[in-house]
Amino acid sequence: MSVAEKVPEASPAPDAPRRRRKRVTDEHGRHVRAWELALRYLLLLAVLALTVGPFVWQLSTSLKGPTEDIFSSPPKFLPGDPTLHNYERVAETIPVWDYALNSLKVAAANVVTNCVGAALAGYALARLRYRGRRVATLVFILAMLVPVEGIIIAQFTTMRELGLNNTLVGVLLPGSIGAMNVLLMRNAFLNLPYEIEEAAYVDGANTWQRFLRIALPSVKGTLAVVAIFAFMFSWDDFLWPLIVLSDPDKFTLTIGLNYLHGTFANDERLVAAGTIIAVAPLIALFACLQRYFFRGVGEGAVKG
Repeated sequence: MSVAEKVPEASPAPDAPRRRRKRVTDEHGRHVRAWELALRYLLLLAVLALTVGPFVWQLSTSLKGPTEDIFSSPPKFLPGDPTLHNYERVAETIPVWDYALNSLKVAAANVVTNCVGAALAGYALARLRYRGRRVATLVFILAMLVPVEGIIIAQFTTMRELGLNNTLVGVLLPGSIGAMNVLLMRNAFLNLPYEIEEAAYVDGANTWQRFLRIALPSVKGTLAVVAIFAFMFSWDDFLWPLIVLSDPDKFTLTIGLNYLHGTFANDERLVAAGTIIAVAPLIALFACLQRYFFRGVGEGAVKG
């Protein structure tokens, strides 16, 4: 026998590690079956189509030229010859950039007043000790239950008595501090451990120093949530500016775009371009603050 015939073939070692399939697990480490994973993705795609689909369709319509049929069957999603001419026509039809500037002024002021006012009120409700604190918290909760339409006449009368009718300040003032934003900040401050402020109090820090140097930097995520909500509420508001404003030079963007629906109701391309102009600042704001926005869920955790 040859040497090659005497040497037995090498058999795999019994203890050799076998290649295992990667298991898909959830956040708790539990195994997720394949059909459950497929069902989750189908639900996510359905929600994505319902939420993002109309915006993408409006974007596609705004880029279609005058020769393209937007009511064809079956509908054509992608524009054949994309053009920005519809956006130029919006600027030629209405002073859209002046309206956008008015909306930006009101929205920026609304963000500042809500962030400052909600942070101060939330800290007072969460961390300070005084009589009537629970009653004050209950008042903010009840304020959320009152519909805006039920107090809008009283708001208009108040603005007229103050001489703020037909002014941007009159548009800003009723929404300068939102009850929901105050409660968001209160819950964020409540999640902070008291030991941190007690240590600062022992070191001689007063209330303002504890608020500015300890509490406020720890709730940046919730503050970003308040800023986004305040900007969206002010930017998208239509009913209140329509009631309080009468001078076309002071119209906000939502009121100004209403002219596109009235005079040019048959030109859906023009309406779609105006809609994209109105939505673009909201997308830009969320893109800038999304990192802090998602941090707001776990606000108040102690970092080691």
